[in-house]
Amino acid sequence: MELSRLSTDALASFAAFADRLNFTRAAEDLHISQPALHVKIRKLAETLGRPLYTRHGRRIALTPAGEAVARLARDLDARVTAFLADLDGTAPARLPVLAAGEGAYLYLLGDAVRHGVRLVNGDRARTLTAVRTGRADLGVAVLDVLPADLATVPLAAYPQALAVPDDHPLAARPSLSLADLAGASLVVPPPAGPHRVALERALRAAGVPWTAAVEAEGWPLLLHFVSLRAGLAVVNGCVVPPPGVVLREITDLPTVPYYAVHLPGRDDDPLVTGLLTRIRAALTTGSPPCTSRSPSTSTPPPTPSGSC
Repeated sequence: MELSRLSTDALASFAAFADRLNFTRAAEDLHISQPALHVKIRKLAETLGRPLYTRHGRRIALTPAGEAVARLARDLDARVTAFLADLDGTAPARLPVLAAGEGAYLYLLGDAVRHGVRLVNGDRARTLTAVRTGRADLGVAVLDVLPADLATVPLAAYPQALAVPDDHPLAARPSLSLADLAGASLVVPPPAGPHRVALERALRAAGVPWTAAVEAEGWPLLLHFVSLRAGLAVVNGCVVPPPGVVLREITDLPTVPYYAVHLPGRDDDPLVTGLLTRIRAALTTGSPPCTSRSPSTSTPPPTPSGSC
């Protein structure tokens, strides 16, 4: 390994690429050509002797080595920034960075993200990558399996519910079971999504027949289709239904557990503890639109409603 060729420029370029996971956008951020960025990252991978990313069709994902390189690049940048600030006699300061998905931002985090926080939006995989690479100080996501390489903090757990028009026969019931969905026409996410996969598994295990009315991504669009009477939808019980739609808990589906995640060793980092304090305050004061159950500290079971 030729460490003399490991330049700070190459590391900074890779950090920009890790943020975007897209060569075109990262090159635009760096104000260089896409071929030039390709060359920088290829040479960096050759210097380290291992691949830094994988490509599956159009989707790019960092390898564990790539996550470590991005984390190193950001750590070096932070150290240089602190060093220069010390020379100038000023105090280095930056806003904390929070990563989460659409559902968490819309229905869970409330006033915790109102001001003084930089936000990164992405699905569960991108949220975890943002934390692992150091792009985000804290991530919030639904976790079916707790990652061994990250510290996890339970935040809240919510029941799963059926979204139905308020004049639908099932709306008259205080709660439901999967059996009540027999023969239902459901608004569901695309087949590859974790919510769709787990929901199909649960319905199949319960012997419940159903049909797909329409496929849609994201809780707001699923709820919109329910309001249009295109079908019914199984959703996270923390969502806010539109006018004319009500939620009824499905008692034999597992709850949806939200966790905060951060890098090990940052338990006392003010950037992490400050975000956790804000999120807990929002949950306690009822800033999110629904009330959670007490989250479990044990490994959660697989759950359909983690993400669309």
